[in-house]
Amino acid sequence: MAGGSRRWRELLMRLSLLFIAHVVHVIALDTWWRLGMYSLDAFRNPQLYILGAAPMCTQLKGLSVGQVKFCQVYHDHMPAISRGAQMGIVECQYQFRFRRWNCSTVDDSSVFGPVLNIASREAAFTHAVSAAGVVYAISRSCREGELQSCGCSRARRPKDLNRDWIWGGCGDNIEYGYRFAKAFVDVREKEKNHPRHSRSLARMLMNLHNNEAGRIAVYNYAKVACKCHGVSGSCSLKTCWQQLPTFREVGDRLKDRYDGATETKFNNRGTKLKRKNRRFNKPNKEDLIYLDDSPDYCTANPETGSLGTVGRECNRSSQGMDGCTLMCCGRGYNTFKRKLVERCHCKFYWCCYVRCKTCERVLDVQTCK
Repeated sequence: MAGGSRRWRELLMRLSLLFIAHVVHVIALDTWWRLGMYSLDAFRNPQLYILGAAPMCTQLKGLSVGQVKFCQVYHDHMPAISRGAQMGIVECQYQFRFRRWNCSTVDDSSVFGPVLNIASREAAFTHAVSAAGVVYAISRSCREGELQSCGCSRARRPKDLNRDWIWGGCGDNIEYGYRFAKAFVDVREKEKNHPRHSRSLARMLMNLHNNEAGRIAVYNYAKVACKCHGVSGSCSLKTCWQQLPTFREVGDRLKDRYDGATETKFNNRGTKLKRKNRRFNKPNKEDLIYLDDSPDYCTANPETGSLGTVGRECNRSSQGMDGCTLMCCGRGYNTFKRKLVERCHCKFYWCCYVRCKTCERVLDVQTCK
């Protein structure tokens, strides 16, 4: 009986430690990206931000102390931040749709799950694309007149712009978007002091670097857009303004940086990160950096957050990451038929409607074992 009783106590202690670890784990994963999972309707009632009435900012999950203060002062910015977080999540899922890790979201305040507790390339990309989303959304909201503290861009006239063209259309305010995103996103990382050589300091430095890389991917690639004026479309005169690149271009650029990300470690003083392997180039501000190797995404693992690739669709004729050989990690795949019903043979009738037929196709679909 004594031995059995001791085993029960040991079991209960282990369960208690697992529970405590889980709670700490969930708290550590709490992040402002959660704003991207909210409906935008949650931000449209200004009464929610009045102190003493219903303090919305303190109720939003994922905000740090400093971000709550930003919310209280710049409450009209919160819908744009939410849109930016959504843009980052959607773009991440698009860029990794054919990868073993496909940027899946989970139903808690971590958004991406414990996989981002690992300081890997995936965490680097996620921080970068999320920060880029905030720059993008805030910059566009300024132009649309949705924010009290900013308006159209006041960027200087480009030196290479034709001097006969007019500069001064209402452009995207990328300057303001960059400054606000830097303050809002980075304040979370800067709220705590970390000792030299500590893991927490290394992760803070990694996150700050990748946040900046995401912002630069928007800021450094602004375009000049122009509109023609003149009789009968002669385009004898143009009005030009500053315009954001498409967010798909931003995502493509960051995905390239992900593929070439640099592994880093502390310098001798334990205060900064440097490249781990001297054979590679030093990372610049546009490059992504990471500390840890990526986990094995082939099999499901709740500790690392990997969902595995069982049941994922693959392309048996592809030699790339979406091919069944790589996607299924050598386990093989199953093939089944899928009937696809779609509109076809559409014809325009004057005036004014389109009539289509309904066609059926049978596709071969492969899923990983």
